[in-house]
Amino acid sequence: ELALEMIRHASALGVRYNWIGADGLYGNDPTFLRALDEQGEVFLIDVHKDQQIYLEDPEPRRVEAVQKRGRKSTRWQSESTPIRVDQWLKQRPESAWERVVLRDGTKGAVTVEILHQRVWLWDGKEAKGHHWHLLVRREIHAPNEIKYSLSNASEEVSSLKLAQMQGQRYWVERSFQDGKSHAGLDHYQARGWKAWHHHMALVMMAMLFMLEERVEQQEDYPLLTCSDIETLLAHFLPRRDIDADEVIRQMELRHKKRQASIDSCFNKQ
Repeated sequence: ELALEMIRHASALGVRYNWIGADGLYGNDPTFLRALDEQGEVFLIDVHKDQQIYLEDPEPRRVEAVQKRGRKSTRWQSESTPIRVDQWLKQRPESAWERVVLRDGTKGAVTVEILHQRVWLWDGKEAKGHHWHLLVRREIHAPNEIKYSLSNASEEVSSLKLAQMQGQRYWVERSFQDGKSHAGLDHYQARGWKAWHHHMALVMMAMLFMLEERVEQQEDYPLLTCSDIETLLAHFLPRRDIDADEVIRQMELRHKKRQASIDSCFNKQ
């Protein structure tokens, strides 16, 4: 529910994006995927290995349940049998895997192997199934590391494009790493939402500054990183704690605030 609210809010603000990406926590919720589809959002989202798929249209039909008492109940039924994605994978021959290059990395081309097929999804409650893409990815040097993803992208989209869409989540994780390592994303001690939002706002401003610097210096320093910027700032920015007296004063101020916090907690008990 929170994820849907965030997406709707971003869309209402006019944020530009081409698709929604998420891990298996969200893909494991069929309601979330169907809500995105109904809203017209394109998504490519990971699912768990026990995800049920249909290899043909389930063609649900309404069946009336005969009961001795009460009103007649109806339910949807299909003649087709679903299969787990990991079981479907075991039926694929080794020759079915396609090797594709996702992008250039610092250690050479990022190459993976993929399987791509159009499958049907049906939750047993809907009047019709959903005809979506199934993308399976495995690492060349770690073939046991397998990811399953579903996408409602257009039928004409290529296997390579789907694989690149799935690979874009790397940059999401990388931004979190940079934020935690170089902008203090996880360095907060907040007891209320207002303080937390203040901290996050400052972190986002710092990360925006680093991004703009990397873009501006792209031609002269194409390998500039957040770590480089942090090192440069630490060297060139003037520091108020230039002498020992100032260092001690700041430490005593921190200790005073810390003791006040301790006393406050004891007073509330």
